Amino acid sequence: MTRKREAYQSGHNPKFMVVVDESPECDRAVVFAARRASRTGHGLQMLAVIEPSVGDGQALFGVADVMRAEAHAEARAKLDAAADRTMKLVGVEPELVVREGVLADAILAQIEDDPDVAILILAAGTGKDGPGPLVSSLARTAGSYPIPVAIVPGHLSDDEIAALA
Repeated sequence: MTRKREAYQSGHNPKFMVVVDESPECDRAVVFAARRASRTGHGLQMLAVIEPSVGDGQALFGVADVMRAEAHAEARAKLDAAADRTMKLVGVEPELVVREGVLADAILAQIEDDPDVAILILAAGTGKDGPGPLVSSLARTAGSYPIPVAIVPGHLSDDEIAALA
């Protein structure tokens, strides 16, 4: 059962959610989401997902704990850099969230846990390999999401995004 969306109810503030990762197209989604949040007065939520690592002996000697801490630090650094970009670009201070798990499951879990998330914003890659791993993986399940998923063309410049957002 999907939790009821409350973003536009009294006492709530709708949020645009953007997934922050190391892909080149991520910046396009961040810029678009920041511009939309600035122009509409909505909130901006940035999500970084730490996917489970595959390895056998990592639980020995606390290696798994060290790797997990490093993954959290890396995720936080990506979020901080994206947040700094939005603050400089449009003065929007985003909410930063780190989740662990399989990417699609973590995104759905965050949407489920936060009824104010109103739109998920992604960006498509521009390479010959297709729209990028995030858009490709979520395309299979996006039809079942409880919110709209917006996909920003990855080739758009900052000025083109500003004109659209």
